[in-house]
This record gives sequence, C-alpha cells and structure tokens, in this order.
Amino acid sequence: MIALVTFIVYLPSLQNGFVNWDDSGYVYDNPFIRSFDVQLLKSAFAEFHLANWHPITWLSHAFDYAIWGMNPLGHHLTNNIIHALNTLLVVLLIIRLMEVYQEAAGHYGPSQPLLHDRTIKLTGAATGLLFGLHPLHVETVAWVSERKDLLCAFFFLLTLITYTYYAGELKTGDSIKVRSRYFNKKYLSLLVLFILALLSKPMAVSLPFVLLILDWYVFRRIESPRTFVTSFLEKLPFFALALISSIVTILAQNAGGAMKLTYYMPVIVRAGIAVTSLIAYLGKMIMPLHLVPYYPLRHPDNIYAILLDYILPFILVTAITATCIVVVRRHKLWLTIWSYYVITLVPVLGIVQVGGQAMADRYTYLPSLGPFFIVGLLSAKIYEKVSALDRWRVMLSTASVVIAMSVLAFLSYATILQVGIWKNGNVFWNYVINMEPGLPLAHNNLGEAYSDERLFDSAIEQFRIALSLRPINPEATYENLGIAYLSQGQPDMAIEQFRTALRLKPDYADAHFNLGNCYLEKGSKIMAREEFELGLAINPGEDRARQVLNSIDSMQ
Repeated sequence: MIALVTFIVYLPSLQNGFVNWDDSGYVYDNPFIRSFDVQLLKSAFAEFHLANWHPITWLSHAFDYAIWGMNPLGHHLTNNIIHALNTLLVVLLIIRLMEVYQEAAGHYGPSQPLLHDRTIKLTGAATGLLFGLHPLHVETVAWVSERKDLLCAFFFLLTLITYTYYAGELKTGDSIKVRSRYFNKKYLSLLVLFILALLSKPMAVSLPFVLLILDWYVFRRIESPRTFVTSFLEKLPFFALALISSIVTILAQNAGGAMKLTYYMPVIVRAGIAVTSLIAYLGKMIMPLHLVPYYPLRHPDNIYAILLDYILPFILVTAITATCIVVVRRHKLWLTIWSYYVITLVPVLGIVQVGGQAMADRYTYLPSLGPFFIVGLLSAKIYEKVSALDRWRVMLSTASVVIAMSVLAFLSYATILQVGIWKNGNVFWNYVINMEPGLPLAHNNLGEAYSDERLFDSAIEQFRIALSLRPINPEATYENLGIAYLSQGQPDMAIEQFRTALRLKPDYADAHFNLGNCYLEKGSKIMAREEFELGLAINPGEDRARQVLNSIDSMQ
C-alpha cells in the first residue's frame, strides 16, 4: 500500500517531458541506446560517457527506448516504478532489521528490545512513507537522467536485505571455513547484487562500510578486535570491488573534465563545503523548503571568511559526533545512524569536487534512510505510549493520527509541486533562475530551451545574459548563440559567434561543424568543406558531419 501511494503521488510526472540538463546526453540525443546490439554493450561497458561509467544505467535507458522510443511518458513511468519498488524495499528492510535486532537482543543478553512486535511494522511503514513521499527525493525520480540513482538504490537495498538473511544465520565468534564463507550461495548473491549496484552508479562504494556497521549493531557479530578482523576479512571482496569502482570513476570523471575544480580549490574550502552539506541536508529533511535543482558552488575569497562561513557547521558536526560517541555504551543506535548517514554521503560531499554544484538533493536518496528511520522509530514509540494510557487514549490517538496525516499530506503536496518544476526545460530553468539568480549555466540552458521551442529572440537574450555573467565554458554559450542566429537566417552573425568560440577553444569540433553549416548557408562549399574536415580531424566519430562532407564532395 505504501509503494502504491508513492506511485500515485508521482503520477503527475508522467505529464512531464525531458529537460535539457543531461537528458539530451542520456536519452534524446544519445545514439547508442537506440538498439540492443554488440555496439551498445561495447559502448556501455568499454567506454566513458558524460564523465561516468555505469553500464547498467545505459542498458536501462536502451530498454526504455526499445519500448517507448522518445515518448517521455514511458521513461518517467520506469523511474516511478523503480522508486515505488525502492520504497517497498525500504519498508521490508526496516522490518527485517528490527526483527533481527529483537532476536539478537533476546539471544545475547538482557538488553531491552527497541519495540514490541506489534509496532515493528509501524516503524517500517513510517520510514517507508517518508522515503517515498519526501520532496527531497523528487529530483531523483522526476529527472529521467537520474535513473542511475534509482537503480543503484534498488540493488543497494536488495543487497542489504539479502545480507540480513546471510548474517542472521551466523552467530558471534562463529568459526566458518573460508571456502564455506566465500562460496556460500547467499554470499555470492550478495556480491552479484553489489556489482549491479556499482554498475548502476558508483555511489554504492559505501556499502561494505554499511555492512560492518550492521555487524556491529544489529547482528552483534563485532564485539572484540578478533571478531572485527573476522568480519572485515569477510568483506574484503566488497572492499576490492569498491576500490576498483572508485578508480574507474575517477578516470571517467577526469576524462570528462568533471574534476577541474578539485585541482585548484583549497582542501580547507572543500572540507568546509562537506561539513556544511552534512548539516544542510539534515535541515532540508526536517523542513523541505527552498529546494533547488542546482545549488551553485560559492566559496569565500579569504581565510577569515572561510572560517566565519564554515565554523558553525563544523561545531555542529563535531558536537553530534562527540555526543554519539559519549552515549555509545548505552545507546549504540545514535552512532549507528550518524555513521550510516555520513558514510553514505562521503562519496558526494565534495572532498573530491565534481562539477560546479556545492550539493544536490539527489545525493540524499540513500543517506536519508537513517534520519527517516529515527522519525519512524519515534512515531512507533509515541504509538506505544499512547496505546498504554488508560485516560485520554482515544483523544490522543486521534490527535496522533491527524498530525501524522497532516504531515504526509504536506509532504505529498510539496512533492507534487516539486514534480511540476521538471515539466520541461523552459519551466525548469525559469524556476532555477528565480530561486538562484545570476547563474550563467541556468541562463545558457534556458536559452537552449527557448531555441528548442524556436523562440530565437528570447534564446539570444538569455545567451547574452549568460555571457555577461562569465560562464565557466563561454565557448559553449557562443556556439549556442551562433546556432540561434543561424536558425534566424543570420549566417554572418552566426559566423562571428563560432569564430569567437574557436578562439577560446581551438579544438572545438562542434564549432567547426556549425561554421561549416554557416558557409553552406552562404553557398561557400569550399570553405564549408574545410571546416568539416577540421572538425572531423578533431572528432572523427561524428557520422552526421561526415555525411554532410560526402554530400559536399558529390555536389562538386
């Protein structure tokens, strides 16, 4: 029922189109997803695309294209189904973990169980509802290009559920032969699911650490240095796979130029952004306001401003960590949840800065599970207390239900509103500009959206605003400006823009191709041929440009 409610709340996204922010590279301008063949497998597994390597994601998009073509409804439908399934897995995982904890609490000592059996399902339900309906997750679901997050979470959660059955069969200090441990069917299935998660998105590299956390708290398999070593050795294949995935990811992002900021941003700035993000994400989980698809990277200009901006988040993170450690003897849960939250966020906190964003709502998809579980647990505790009262029980129970329904109604309404932001590129980028004025990327992409709608005057205006704001890659904006002029039938103005783009980036193949198109428009086949040859010398794999060059040769 919770998965179904989640799916229904996200139904408005089926009316959305694509947005010109990665959707072009992932779907509608992506030629290699258009057929299931050897070339698709080669491109997916053996090549980097868009500064990433996630073959399962590419196969998923190819599967959607095979069924739906370029109809965005089908691509959004797949995202909705996977998110609903993930919500179901969250409910099952929480229930399973709490059942295992209850069993362990009774087996290993006199410690009191967290909840009575009748309220375990309530904890799972409340956690699942928060996970499924929280507007912080809209970016992951309503953005077609974020299929990778959904798939990664699906296999991540399946791995955790499978691990509860594998580890649940073992007792603390069990002496298990290496062969029976590593070639156990459940263990091998864990490895397969983990590999699928990594092949969907490398953010799953945190999973081996999460398994160790579960061994320590839920399964109580780690109670001494010796049992820690045993558990760690068991996870070695997982750590090895995570390391390989991390290396491949760094190579992919380096090849795509996504890590440029890492090389010149001081470590103290990146660390400050990381601790600030840890607190900011918690704030957005508590009160989901001012949710923006693009949070620009802004860092102070001097060391004093850095200290002023980052000192409070640093104090808060330190205080939370210290408190969790101090109370760990009596309450392991707090350190468990905080560790899970931090560890699952580490790959995207900006220590290794990728792209120009300080943070992103989509990064909270899996990490939010910890804080949401705390809320679910508190809800169940309140239910227990109210149910045990002799007086005022009916009134308090009614009030609790009304409050819970009001919160869920608010979250659902906020989610539906947030889904509407992803209607199309025009709506999307206007929203971003309204929320975060002065972003060159937003104005450039809004211009592209206007160009797609053949509103060329509006597009040219946005491109010029973007250039006045000094974009990171001005050559791309000059190229877009040239395309708009060419589409208006002004080849001379377009030539000026493409030449400017080539002065800024001499190896810009697309600018050469577009310059060739301008000369064709003017009837100058010799100069057009020269530009296409220059472009193909840089990017010989551009088939459309080669076809145009061949047609020029045939005309001559």
